[in-house]
Amino acid sequence: MHIEYDQENDTAYVSLVARIADGAAVRQVTVEAPGGKADLNLDFDASGHLLGIEVIGARAALPAELLGRDEPRG
Repeated sequence: MHIEYDQENDTAYVSLVARIADGAAVRQVTVEAPGGKADLNLDFDASGHLLGIEVIGARAALPAELLGRDEPRG
């Protein structure tokens, strides 16, 4: 698993596989995260395997440690 965070746009991408080849993600499903403070785009391959998750509104949905931020929670 690998996480890339774009602080300027407050988006993160959680890769669940070592590498996602160009064109491998053929289906995307968008869901609202619990609490409605973030959206999740789920990327699937042709076999229905989940490849990765794009988190829009990452600061609201993911712990600061995962985003490389050291700010107190609370």
